[in-house]
Amino acid sequence: MSFTSDSSDSLLRRVILLDAAASGGMGLLFAAASLPLSRPLGLPPALLLGAGLFLVPFTAFLVWLARRPVLPRSLVAALVAGNALWAAASFAIIPAGLVAPTTLGAIAVYGQAAAVVVLATLEYGGLRRLRTA
Repeated sequence: MSFTSDSSDSLLRRVILLDAAASGGMGLLFAAASLPLSRPLGLPPALLLGAGLFLVPFTAFLVWLARRPVLPRSLVAALVAGNALWAAASFAIIPAGLVAPTTLGAIAVYGQAAAVVVLATLEYGGLRRLRTA
């Protein structure tokens, strides 16, 4: 990596880049294949396309953030909060009856939500270390 960092934020930067890789992969997949994915997942193509179109620029933001010379605490905190909201919405969308996915679709929705919780938790831990460093 071509930025300066100390040991207190290098793990956080790696987690943010992992978040970027996962978000970018999912975003490109959903944006490019929303129609073919909608049938096996039982999710509306518009939902998949919208999620994909959101995740692509979100990925660019994450890469930009991870490569900043100094990680702004406020932006990392906003990232953690945004990931927490995404996960909460993902866990709620099926029980709320907003979508009726197939079993594979439910696994995909809940699986990505669980992954986002893990990323948010790791990012939060890195944020706490930034505050105490």
